[in-house]
Amino acid sequence: MGRTGWLQDNRMRKFSDVFSRYERRELSGMEAAEVLGMSERSFRRYRRRYEAEGAEGLYDRRLGKASVRAVPADELVSMLERYRTEYRGWNVSHFHEEICRKYAFPWSYTWTKLRLQEAGLAPKAPRRGKHRRKRERKPCIGMMLHQDGSRHEWLEGEPALDLIVTMDDATSEIYSAFLVEEEGTASSFRGLKDVFATKGLPQSFYTDRGSHYFHTPEAGGKVDKERLTQVGRALDHLGVEHIPAYSPEARGRSERMFGTLQDRLIKEMAKEGITDIGAANRFIAEDYLPRHNARFAKEAALPESGFVEIADPGLLTETLCIHEVRVVARDNTIRFGKLTWQLPAGPDRPHVACPREGGGQGESEGASLPGRHHRRLPGATPHRRLRC
Repeated sequence: MGRTGWLQDNRMRKFSDVFSRYERRELSGMEAAEVLGMSERSFRRYRRRYEAEGAEGLYDRRLGKASVRAVPADELVSMLERYRTEYRGWNVSHFHEEICRKYAFPWSYTWTKLRLQEAGLAPKAPRRGKHRRKRERKPCIGMMLHQDGSRHEWLEGEPALDLIVTMDDATSEIYSAFLVEEEGTASSFRGLKDVFATKGLPQSFYTDRGSHYFHTPEAGGKVDKERLTQVGRALDHLGVEHIPAYSPEARGRSERMFGTLQDRLIKEMAKEGITDIGAANRFIAEDYLPRHNARFAKEAALPESGFVEIADPGLLTETLCIHEVRVVARDNTIRFGKLTWQLPAGPDRPHVACPREGGGQGESEGASLPGRHHRRLPGATPHRRLRC
């Protein structure tokens, strides 16, 4: 017996018991109606049906009849078939949004979810775990940006790639997202430049403790804020506070966002037949991100902006790059890896190499050029810092 049948039988037994007490004059009509949880008028109507037809008169005549508001069977079959053939594995929310956008699907999300669950095509949501208090969002955009990378097989049939995402804490709006072969300093600078050039400088920047973000002397310990990485040096130069996260839960907003992207973006790129990074990044920037932000971005608590406009756009190019220290040799050259760079004479002075007075060797200061090592060449005289 189903739940509906059980409830109906239970209701009939209860009515019979109360009606027998009413006939024995133990209960008035008003008291009987109150016990049954109905109005006195409804009790009189049920009483007349019970006296005329017996227990059969109490059956709900709507049972077994199709609702006048029921979705046509062919619409249900069409929706289930479309999910099986075109959208298998998509979550219900994403699937419902897509068919509403492409096929003008008229039925609700709840109806779609229930029908897919009944057909065994969509799982029911698991029970929620322990209650945790989440960190409140910043009230204004630009007060805090999150940047993180997620390594995953984003392109169907291709090796794993890193998706670098920079988003606002106040609204969860994604300002920049692109795929690279490997996350690192260059990808971080690229994401920062994408945002800083269009939005301005934020007040703070929140990241994990990856080696390209922070130096961490002891594994799992505190970061060394005195020994800056290239990213840390650039943020410090621009006046942006760099905040490290010490647990995955602290980056919960970013982690949940990556869960959404892994569920939706992969399927959409696979459906479009995208298999290379260039096409994927164009699709993300031009097609996916506007729809994603329209769907998931929140309203900031306050309308003001925390972004600071950059007066000199060239500052970003000079700052968001790798700075390395090199020593200028006597012949006005510097070494970078296996390459030797010749420094031309300038209008102010013909030589960059300037030993101290008296022939002694002075302190050397290096050049801001791409490189990895600070190495003094044999025979080179220490010289002043050269910024290139």
